[in-house]
Amino acid sequence: MPEDHSCVFVVDDDRTMRESLSNLLRSAGLNVQTFASAHEFLISQRPKAPSCLVLDVQLPGLNGLELQQKLVKDAVPIPIIFITGHGDIPMTVRAMKAGALDFLTKPFRDQDLLNAVAQAMHHSRQRTPGTHTPTAETPVTADGLDSRFSEIVGHSVALRGVLQEVAIVAPTDTTVLIYGETGTGKELIARALHHRCARRTHSFVTLNCAAIPPGLLESELFGHEKGAFTGAFTQRLGRFELANEGTLFLDEIGDLPLELQPKLLRVLQEHTFERLGSSHTRRTNVRLVAATHRDLAAMVQQRTFREDLYYRLQIFPITVPPLRQRRDDIPLLVRHFAQQYAHQLNKHITSIPAEAMEPLVHYDWPGNVRELQNVMERAVILSSHGVLWPQVPVRSPGAHSAAPAAPRSATLDDAMRAHILDALHATNWVVAGPHGAAAHLGMKRSTLASRMAKLGIVR
Repeated sequence: MPEDHSCVFVVDDDRTMRESLSNLLRSAGLNVQTFASAHEFLISQRPKAPSCLVLDVQLPGLNGLELQQKLVKDAVPIPIIFITGHGDIPMTVRAMKAGALDFLTKPFRDQDLLNAVAQAMHHSRQRTPGTHTPTAETPVTADGLDSRFSEIVGHSVALRGVLQEVAIVAPTDTTVLIYGETGTGKELIARALHHRCARRTHSFVTLNCAAIPPGLLESELFGHEKGAFTGAFTQRLGRFELANEGTLFLDEIGDLPLELQPKLLRVLQEHTFERLGSSHTRRTNVRLVAATHRDLAAMVQQRTFREDLYYRLQIFPITVPPLRQRRDDIPLLVRHFAQQYAHQLNKHITSIPAEAMEPLVHYDWPGNVRELQNVMERAVILSSHGVLWPQVPVRSPGAHSAAPAAPRSATLDDAMRAHILDALHATNWVVAGPHGAAAHLGMKRSTLASRMAKLGIVR
């Protein structure tokens, strides 16, 4: 196999961030070059191979947007992924309109960056002749489907059926509603929809409706003007403006407050909205993809979800199967996560014994792929002599309603830690809000945060 010379360029003036991004990308088997400024990047000798640029918006001297504009002017065909702080949103919108492939708001998840880089490298390879060899960021592909599904690991009949539905509906602008249990990979399916449609050159913007307090959700969706409410010190663009010409992914749509549902329906039907504190009607051209683990039809019957919005979202539903219904994919996922964490944790894994794999295949995985991923991370940490012995969780698959009993030798802190972790897993690590872990445990958010810090609980 020819040697892969593709490279990810990272431009960020924060040395800690540069090193962190470099370590993450190298852990995925990618070649990385880092630069502290736009000037350093421009004067460097870069290989003529597929590449992408991970670019901070705020840089000394030439900022990120100015660097992008110079690259466009010089006809340098490199996909750009912007990383931005909260205050950089307006500049990033201009960057997306100028052709940036994606943007991530700090702090972002490692997997979000790896997914964005995988898509950027795919775009770059399409424009670079003779560079179609598989690479480290696409370890397993769904058999028979093109490499734009490369971030989705598996080849089971159940998964292939889902990806066939994605391939059919993706080229359209039709609203898609993705059903699936927590941890099944609904956002990966949403990104696959985006990257197979004509909007793929524009932004893919996400919002988890369960993660935002109800009082702030309207501002997150539609934006606000300066002085619109107490604490609104600056103008803020909402997700519908950020996603203009691209795709907006609304995760956990079943948690959208009832009072906001008519406003979302209006945007979907009329493509217009107003920022909070403004009477000026704005137009938006967005493809909406929504996801939920809830039964929206039952919520309509219970009058907790609007029937008209339900039918507007239900045009093309896709159901992502739980991991227990795609057991053929478990060995592939185990090897994928073993490779990923071995690189990330600087471990050398040579084998996974068959007697260790068999219990993983037969376990029901109530937390789905996310639970398997967590188990594999722990297994790689504990591995020795290159042999991986992942252990299925002690908790039985059906034991969701109550915390597992602590062993007699466990301390009170051990029992409390297990109880909090169960609540966090059940709420997808959402701490605040009516459906968050704090409410689930019957305590204040600040109290839960304090106990998590004391017990060393981090995601």
